[in-house]
Amino acid sequence: MRRSSRDNDLERVYREHLDAIFSFFSYSVARHVAEDLTATTFERVVKAWGRYDPSKASERTWILTIARNALTDHYRRQSHRKAASLDEHPGLADSLAQADPFAQPLAADAFAGWLRDLGDRDRQVLALKYGADLSAAEIAALLDLSEPNIHQIVSRALKRLRTKAHAADESGHDR
Repeated sequence: MRRSSRDNDLERVYREHLDAIFSFFSYSVARHVAEDLTATTFERVVKAWGRYDPSKASERTWILTIARNALTDHYRRQSHRKAASLDEHPGLADSLAQADPFAQPLAADAFAGWLRDLGDRDRQVLALKYGADLSAAEIAALLDLSEPNIHQIVSRALKRLRTKAHAADESGHDR
């Protein structure tokens, strides 16, 4: 049986965007939930592929919009929200620490606490920037914010994380 062009396109889209979508989810939910939400996202991509319009958004932005909606749906179904576990996602701390050239290695449990202290929007923007590897312009389009606002959110969130790291360093805790 011969594969259709649509099947080839969907296979390519899955291969190219799988890691970014999973990383986006891993900033907010446990690994098993991130895996489920990633699968849900690609199921929705398959169903909606015929409606994708490349003149309106890049594939990654379009798929991340679907992922964001899946995450919103997940939270609506939950009675309470769970924070990301750095025990399950050790790459998360490395990803954010590498984003800041002045960052020192952090204890994963301390960083998990610091990340939980950030607001939802800050965590979401950092997840899209460092987890899904989107540009500020793509994040701005996805979240309906301005590009300068995205830069400001990232800068302030990283500054808060650095401040917590310096305070912990001075007190000798959480390192």
